[in-house]
Amino acid sequence: MKKICVIEGDGIGKEVVPAAIKVLDEVGDFEYIYAEAGLECLKKYGDAIPDETIEKAKECDAVLFGAITSPKPTEYKGKYRSPILTLRKELNLYANVRPINDFKNIDLVIIRENTEDVYVGREYYDEEKEIAIAERVISKKGSERIIKFAFEYAINNNRKKVSCIHKANVLRITDGLFLRIFNEIGEKYKDKIDYDDYLVDATAMYLVKSPEMFDVIVTTNLFGDILSDEASALIGGLGLAPSANIGDEYGLFEPVHGSAPDIAGKGIANPIATILSAAMMLDYFGMKEKGNKIRNAVKRVLEKGKVTPDLGGNLKTSEVVDEIIKELRGYSRVR
Repeated sequence: MKKICVIEGDGIGKEVVPAAIKVLDEVGDFEYIYAEAGLECLKKYGDAIPDETIEKAKECDAVLFGAITSPKPTEYKGKYRSPILTLRKELNLYANVRPINDFKNIDLVIIRENTEDVYVGREYYDEEKEIAIAERVISKKGSERIIKFAFEYAINNNRKKVSCIHKANVLRITDGLFLRIFNEIGEKYKDKIDYDDYLVDATAMYLVKSPEMFDVIVTTNLFGDILSDEASALIGGLGLAPSANIGDEYGLFEPVHGSAPDIAGKGIANPIATILSAAMMLDYFGMKEKGNKIRNAVKRVLEKGKVTPDLGGNLKTSEVVDEIIKELRGYSRVR
């Protein structure tokens, strides 16, 4: 039996994660180990992600993560550490995988390096010069492993092309390194899969104008973060956008959306991104058939328009879950 570390977090995380667990329980038997993280945890324990939570995550087969509310920059100075960034670092989750799929016409995957770039948090303010400076870290090792991951993902999932997104015409050293390594690795895979590259600003336009141009995108941390949020608008918004954080030993699965404190507790949060993230977790476990069963049930519910207000519907979170479960039960149960 697979053991899942469950971190609901803050806001609607406490609503969408239990929703996903109800769906998971329809397709298999799992052991759930609950842990705390987020702003409420910070107020309670003085730490947004206690060491106990990190240890629980390491003891499980995967982590199902909800959403957290970050404190204001003026609050908890020196005492706050981002739970998701901490887990990515502690578990060495270097690959962020974000599928963009509307179950009709759009079907692409954005694979983003997850541990480097400006997200290393090395920034400072020069009082004398009145300049704020952030370091951008792009390493040979980090670039090689995310690019190889992207090509292997493409091959294993019957994809046709990998596109490198960069800004090497301006960031000649950092993105220059990333692009050079991409081309070197691409040459080794050229008999199995096509590859090309685009500037990030042009890609932002192409995603809106012609998303069918792309299949698998691989890029650096910041660019991937921005482009994946942009691309989610093509399929109905962040409420439909799942993601996986994957390393050599661990996997963490979470919806792309935030904690949405404005609607928390109202019972109208869209649970589909979290449910699709749980399906990605099943893929990670080698339970692809069960993952597909969930995705197909979600597809049918979307086609019938049985959705929450963010998608133009009028159903509650729990009602959407009930509809997905009805669809699951309409087919032979997979065990």
